[in-house]
Formats: sequence, C-alpha cells, structure tokens
Amino acid sequence: MHNDTVSQATNADVQPYRVGFLLIQNFTLVALAAAIEPLRMANQLSGRELYTWQLLSDGGSEPVKASDGVAITPDAPIGDNRLFDIVIVVGGVDITRSFTKREVTWLQQMAHAQKHVTLGAVCTGAYVLASAGLLDGYTCSAHWECLAALQERFPKVNCTNRLYTLDRDRITCTGGGVPMDMMLSLVTRQHGKALTSAICDMFLCDRIRPDSEQQQTPLRRLLSSAQPKLAEVTELMEANIEEPIELEVLASYVGISRRQLERLFLKHLNCTPSRYYLKLRLDRARQLLKQTTCSIIEVASMCGFVSAPHFSRCYRKYVGISPKEERAAVWSMKQLDSPADGTESQPSSHKALQVAKAEPTYGAVRFIAAPLALVSVG
Repeated sequence: MHNDTVSQATNADVQPYRVGFLLIQNFTLVALAAAIEPLRMANQLSGRELYTWQLLSDGGSEPVKASDGVAITPDAPIGDNRLFDIVIVVGGVDITRSFTKREVTWLQQMAHAQKHVTLGAVCTGAYVLASAGLLDGYTCSAHWECLAALQERFPKVNCTNRLYTLDRDRITCTGGGVPMDMMLSLVTRQHGKALTSAICDMFLCDRIRPDSEQQQTPLRRLLSSAQPKLAEVTELMEANIEEPIELEVLASYVGISRRQLERLFLKHLNCTPSRYYLKLRLDRARQLLKQTTCSIIEVASMCGFVSAPHFSRCYRKYVGISPKEERAAVWSMKQLDSPADGTESQPSSHKALQVAKAEPTYGAVRFIAAPLALVSVG
C-alpha cells in the first residue's frame, strides 16, 4: 500500500501490522514513546487498527525499569510464541551489561523460526541485536555514545552515523526523538504520505528527517554550519583514532595550511589541534573502558597510544583518575542490582544517577569548559 490517500489506508481488508517492543533493563523511555506514538496516531487518524503493539520483557509481568527510574509493566513475556511482523529492541543506559542471555536467545529464535519477521532496534538496542549475531553483514545505526563499543566488539557489523538505517529486514536508529522519524518512514512506506503528513500535523512535526541524515555529535553540531573546515578536520580526527593523522596531512585534506588550522582551533576551540586530537582519543578510551571488557593495554592501542604508561598518565590528567580506577568503578556499579544495597528505598532520580555512572558521558559537562588545559601532549 503506497498510495498517498488516507482513505486507501482504511480499507477493510487491511491486516494490522504487529509490533513487539522488547524492553531492555534501563531502556530509554523517550525512545520507546517516540516509536509507539506514530503508530497510535496512525490508528487514530485512519479510524482503523493499522498497527498493534505489545511490550515484552524477559521477566514476564515484572516491571522493567527505564533509565529515569520509571517502571513499565510489560504486556507479555518473551517466549510466548506470539506472532509479530517486527520486533524492536529498546535499549538505553549501560547497554553492554543490561541485557540477558535469554533475550539474545529469544531474538535468535524469532529471526530463524518466523518467516518474514523484521528485527529492529532503537537508541542502543542495536548492541543487543549484534550480540545475537543478527546484524552481521548488515548496516546499522545506534546512538553515538555506544558506537565505539559496537564497532570494536562486532567487526562484521557495518556501523554508520546515520540517524536511522533501513537495511532489508533490519531497521535500526539512534535515540531521543529519532525513533519517530524511523517509524514515520515505515508508515509512509506502508500507507502513504498523506497519513504521515497528518500524523506530523498532530505532533507539530515540521518534517520527517531522512535516513541519510547524520547524527550530530555535540561539537560537530556547533561547527557544521559556522566553521565547515574545522568540522571536516574534527570529523577526520574522530574517524582516525587508532592511527592518528599528522597535522600537516589533516590540513592538506581540507585545503588549508597547518598554520591556518592551528589558528582555527585556537580561535574557536581555545586549544591546539594536537590537544584537541588527544582529547578525542581519551574520550574514546573512556567509552571503551566503560562499555567493553578490553584490557587497558588494548584500549591504549585502540586509541593511538604507544604505551600503556603514557596512556595512563594522559588519562589521569584528563579525567582525574587512572584507567584502572575508572574500570573498577564501572564494574562496581553492578552491585546496585541487589536490593541489599539499600537503593530500593531511594528516589528514582537517585537510582537513575547511580546507573548513569557507568555511561561514558557521566559528568561530561565538567570537561566541556576547560578540559584541554588539563592535558599535555607527551
């Protein structure tokens, strides 16, 4: 059904498209809502049940905690032999340690037992699909915060920085409000532009972002329009962490001299290109320390450091603690899963902050104002 009339989306022979949302512990509530609401509004505006959806979990009827501490009661447990046209994994905080082996097994069964089932993921959910081997040979999107861990852990997966990706029977997207764009794109394919235009009117959404649009990391969003040359260089730096590019080569790639490049960095970022490049490498190291089980020596190598001692010295200057202390602090967070730790009596906001300590961006605002002055290149 691709005709652009709402009336044709309301034919009596339309069978509801069955959507299952697998809620992973610490999932992001805004991503779930952004994925469901277009389906609800499609039904409302068409006057028919074009879509049905169910919330699923490993724990059956036990509530699943979102990353903000809000508990959602699922509709059904996994393994109920329910039929779906698509199953979407809803990920969130601390994704590398939040899913279970049973969830992975069930996704594998869904992929192989049911014909024509599509598998999807929102926010960091692609990591779970990749862990199940269900993204090998596919292109996928995921929130920029977990891309480094995804790329390092699953080399057979083609990770992209696009907002969302529709690749055959896999649909994946980043977080925040982007699931709405992905689901509206799906509705357009199935029921036409007139219906999705009406949905956008209801949600005061001025456009559906295309799947080709890139997700913006915080700095690139600021630089992309005001300083395109600087944005190009920082993008090259981000793409070449393991083997850093010499500054003369970076400058030549964007058609300027090294002196011009240094002036741009000093004027707009208040630091030298070398210091900024080092900051990027240390940011990536923080992601890998918090989200993977790679050894400190391996992390140092992946981030372009010639030795582990040099890496440790730079890391301590930047973050304030050593890589070993960072790793130990992250894994100690697992103790929060036990009711004996006393967190059950604490407010949701406090528990959410405790869980967030495992994220690479925890406390990141402290490093925005003047982080580069803390780091020396040696």
